[in-house]
Amino acid sequence: MLRPQTPEELAFRAEVAEWMRVNIPEKLRYATFRPSPHEAMSWYKMLAARGWVAPHWPVASGGMGATPTQQVILMEEMARAGAPDFPTQGLNHIGPILIKCGTPLQQKRFLSKILSGDEIWCQGYSEPGAGSDLASLCTRATVDGDSLVISGHKIWTTWGHHADWMFALVRTSDGTRKQQGITFVLIDLKTAGISRRPIRTIAGDDEFCEVFLDSVRVPMENIVGEIDQGWKVATALLSEERLRIGAPALALKALERLRHFAAALPRSSRIEHLLAEAEIETETLIASFLNVAEREAAGNRPESSYLKVLATETVQKILDSLQEVAGESAPIRDAVLTSCGYLDYSEMFLQSRRLTIYGGTNEIQRTIIATKVLGLPRGRRSA
Repeated sequence: MLRPQTPEELAFRAEVAEWMRVNIPEKLRYATFRPSPHEAMSWYKMLAARGWVAPHWPVASGGMGATPTQQVILMEEMARAGAPDFPTQGLNHIGPILIKCGTPLQQKRFLSKILSGDEIWCQGYSEPGAGSDLASLCTRATVDGDSLVISGHKIWTTWGHHADWMFALVRTSDGTRKQQGITFVLIDLKTAGISRRPIRTIAGDDEFCEVFLDSVRVPMENIVGEIDQGWKVATALLSEERLRIGAPALALKALERLRHFAAALPRSSRIEHLLAEAEIETETLIASFLNVAEREAAGNRPESSYLKVLATETVQKILDSLQEVAGESAPIRDAVLTSCGYLDYSEMFLQSRRLTIYGGTNEIQRTIIATKVLGLPRGRRSA
């Protein structure tokens, strides 16, 4: 990070770097795919025990209360040490929303288990006919006594086949606008009537899945906010999601991957140029993230859509450079032995294709920027 750091921040960096060097399991270092649930959650629990799994959560809720700079230091040192990925739907999505919008009972029931890794969460937003146009969702819930009875179909649910709980949007009534009549609810995935089917991606993983709900009964106490008023909760969560997607963690990981490839090849002016460009792009992203995160910490959250666009396209650009560096080896799907150990040429590149789609496509984010930030008029649809 180019930004000047205080002695306390430098000491924190040294502490993180040494802990990562000693504690990351060697078989998981520089893993491209997210490890299996058993391995991923073992690493998650190690970070949780150290107190670093939720740096952005307030101390009062069990988090670290880290400054934006400390958060970036953690990301940088984890990328440098090759720390593996783990699921963040609980930490970055539902956790912050429960802290802000949940009842005391919901906070007591769920937050500690998110932090400990004892319960894995997934997000039930997208449907076959409602992706970027999320307000078109059709999963229906009806009130029956003290329960909601839910039937519908969710798709592209990250780790949905491994999760214990799902936070979801369901339609509880019909309003004059699509955004009306939507309710935000927490669903125990062990409930009768739920079935799940993994989806294999172009990268060869099965990160996503479909979730089918057939007359699933959910207690009314699992509603976050008010019935029919879930759109406010949903958009608050999406804003938080875009801020976290906009963090430089994946760009730093991609940059480290590019450095490893470059070190395994004869140096050339082209490789030097691509490395320098990737480093500049990553530093730009870090500066942008710090700006947004610091403004949010001061109680003035800016629109985070531009950060989501910048971060995801930076990752893709760095991995495009990696493909160029790989040359004729770029299509190879299996890791190959180089002077820097085993390196894969395509897995992370293929995985990165999804980044500009989830969390609201970058095309949608540009529309939000145009209308909400720049004040441009919305285009008219042709009849």
